[in-house]
Amino acid sequence: MSALWVIVPAHQEAARIGATLDALAAQRDRDFTLVVVDNASTDGTAALARDFARRAPFAVHVVGEPEKGVGCAVDTGFRYAIGHGATLLARTDADCLPRPGWTAGARDALRHGAGLVCGRVEARRDEHGPLGRAAFRVLVRTAALFGRVRPAHHRRHGYLAPYRMHAGNNMAITAALYEAVGGMPRRPSPTDRLFLNRVRRRTTAIAHARDMVVENSTRRLRAYGLIGTARWYLDKGPGRHGEDPR
Repeated sequence: MSALWVIVPAHQEAARIGATLDALAAQRDRDFTLVVVDNASTDGTAALARDFARRAPFAVHVVGEPEKGVGCAVDTGFRYAIGHGATLLARTDADCLPRPGWTAGARDALRHGAGLVCGRVEARRDEHGPLGRAAFRVLVRTAALFGRVRPAHHRRHGYLAPYRMHAGNNMAITAALYEAVGGMPRRPSPTDRLFLNRVRRRTTAIAHARDMVVENSTRRLRAYGLIGTARWYLDKGPGRHGEDPR
């Protein structure tokens, strides 16, 4: 059994999860086990994952998490994998496209001493034109800068490592560290900053891998606009927009 398990939380992703699963099947390093966590979907998400399992080049487990919220789904998937023998964990989302070197980059970084590792997030090329992708890059860089200068993130608050933005849809972590920090907050998105800060209070072994690249969906940007999306990532909620559009 592989030491590396990949977790993909999915809520109402029948239109997109197929491309994500195909991207995982196209990885250069396919020595991993996949867990798809169906997070209370009412569409064909789980059925598509089970159909993929019959032809996948690696083992696939499809599990359910009835409590809606990306944190709940991620935590359920990670703990399921750990309970089945995983020592290395990686996560992407069901609307994302990991590039072919993603799993290899995650495994290499973890085996060379990283406890938590994340890579580069780019905008999907099939959802927006050049202007939309440029807006996404601006948003990511602005969020990263805000995180570094935000007073609450300074080391005087007990953090062992400086703040550096890590996207939850492009991350890998050892099972030992995941359990040591108490896991992912079981709540709706956004959860990434809360989880990163749990890790920062525990270790300095936080790394960035340039060869871990994930193409991220920009549909929240389309639904909320630039300002609304920024509010979301700053944990201000969706404002007038209602439910997370994922």
